[in-house]
Amino acid sequence: MNSRPMPLMSDDYELRFESLFHAGRALAFPCDARGGVRLDSLSEKALQNYLFARAVVGRDYASPTIRRV
Repeated sequence: MNSRPMPLMSDDYELRFESLFHAGRALAFPCDARGGVRLDSLSEKALQNYLFARAVVGRDYASPTIRRV
């Protein structure tokens, strides 16, 4: 059993929203291993893109996935 806690934030993960209409296009944001994005660490443009991607999941973007980078 591993009792070591996972780090809360790491540059090793990204939350990725793949476009439903444009193959290869996506919006990606740094996140922790559980997909949590620190909104206060995003630039204004990145924050706008993140909120937009979340709002249009299922219409313009697929549900996000967590990827190790």
